Amino acid sequence: MNMGGPRTQGDVAQFLSNIFSDRDIIKLPAQSILGQVIAKRRVGKVKEQYMQIGGGSPIEKWTRVQGGDMVKRLDCICPETAPHNYYVGFRYTAPNMPQAVKTMVADGVSHVIAFTQYQQFSGSTTGSNLNELYRAQQKHDPESTLQWSFIDRWGTHPMLVSSFADRIEAQINRLTADVRPTTPILFSAHSLPLNVVDRGDPYVAEVGGTVAYVVNELRRRGIENPYRLVWQSAVGPQRWLCPQTEDAIKQYARVGYTSLVMVPIAFTSDHIETLFELDIEYGHVAKEAGINQYLRAEALNDHPPFIDALATIVKEHIDAGFPTSPQLLLPDPGPESAQTITTRRWIAAQAARLTASK
Repeated sequence: MNMGGPRTQGDVAQFLSNIFSDRDIIKLPAQSILGQVIAKRRVGKVKEQYMQIGGGSPIEKWTRVQGGDMVKRLDCICPETAPHNYYVGFRYTAPNMPQAVKTMVADGVSHVIAFTQYQQFSGSTTGSNLNELYRAQQKHDPESTLQWSFIDRWGTHPMLVSSFADRIEAQINRLTADVRPTTPILFSAHSLPLNVVDRGDPYVAEVGGTVAYVVNELRRRGIENPYRLVWQSAVGPQRWLCPQTEDAIKQYARVGYTSLVMVPIAFTSDHIETLFELDIEYGHVAKEAGINQYLRAEALNDHPPFIDALATIVKEHIDAGFPTSPQLLLPDPGPESAQTITTRRWIAAQAARLTASK
């Protein structure tokens, strides 16, 4: 499960419309109207951004590479449940969740692991995907022929942490010797509206957890660079998490730093937030500000240790008997939507069904 992205220029308008219609990710007054106004105003700008990275998003390509390589690896390390298959369920573009559910039912699948590719949980990302999964299941599998289990967060898994550290270490080693030990590492994650944070969404803490584990691994490798967690991709009129990545780049340049290493800590593959925002947009900001060594850790993409991590996480889920995370069943302290409550009850029912079958 992931967000998805427009394959072509012609997909951009619908992609934005779907995002700004999703109240799990952003709540607006008169959303059916204002959300579409914001989406329409952004179409031209976003199309131009996608043109600068090849015309469309590479997220489907990387998701299929990761899924295909993962199941090959899984077949080797977990032969007792082989052969395995993967299905892509994007939230805002094809191949979407309803298509995935229909295909799995047609294929005669019995057990499905809903494996979020947002490694840190948020109700606006994994939560939104799970709500859409529930709706698709109710419509396309009303007899509940599919048994579901869930991998809902994995941001501190040691193999993921090691994969991030690999990518960061490679960029640290590219720095000139005079600044290599002192260059700040900026861990950049997709921002979140503050009203989502205020209701108790765990995303901020979970991203911080990933950062802490990765920094500990870097320290183990002898990399002692200072670091900060910053936030990118804020849109619309609401207040979002700060400090914003662009502002942090400018500030560090103002106080005399001439080098930075950027890390897309909340993404597992390249897409517009890495290829355009971090590389092109913020790269230009950094150059204008006087940062002459601006390096970005490669996305995990098809990094072999990351593929091993994906397969291992699934194997551990299988070996443990398909457990449902207690965190997934715990509501936010603040108010939740009726859909989120309904989805959580369905998840709990799936867990009970698994327990009863053992």
